[in-house]
Amino acid sequence: MKIDTNKYVTLVYDLNVGEGQDVELMEQATAEKPLEFIFGTNSMLQAFEKNIEGLQNGEKFSFTLTPDDAYGEYDESKVLELPKNIFEVNGKIDKDVLFEGNTVPMMDSAGNRLMGSVVTVGDDAVTMDFNHPLAGETMHFSGSVLNVREATPEEIAALFTSAGCDCGSGSCGCGDDADGGCGSGGGSGCSC
Repeated sequence: MKIDTNKYVTLVYDLNVGEGQDVELMEQATAEKPLEFIFGTNSMLQAFEKNIEGLQNGEKFSFTLTPDDAYGEYDESKVLELPKNIFEVNGKIDKDVLFEGNTVPMMDSAGNRLMGSVVTVGDDAVTMDFNHPLAGETMHFSGSVLNVREATPEEIAALFTSAGCDCGSGSCGCGDDADGGCGSGGGSGCSC
């Protein structure tokens, strides 16, 4: 069976990021913790899916996604200083949530959900970075297809009844391995 729309796909891969001599391993999906997703349901980056479409069980893949194919260039305008008091709950700051390096779910003034990484916490302000963790990165994927099968109607329906996905990894299959990685609930191939 080939990877195509509404197929349940299981992959293993290494994701390396960077250019030239500055390439480093960012995440892995292993046989014990593979990337699993339903192809063609907008849970993965379109460019990621394009590179694996048509592959079958046991086939290997190796491809590179540029920032233009993935999460775009790093944008300094997405680093914002916000009043610290907007993080208060019942008049108090939750120090288990608001600390440097933590990813915090937020909502903009239009009601859009987004994830922000805490850069610094000051006395009166918090600096947040709303770039995707892989913005500006060239991503190199290499791996193989473990399994391809028809997705069940229940698996497909579950995608549309869930609360949605938050990336920041790798994942809704969104990259927090960062969440679980590149798609397994967190992966870097995630479209969020």
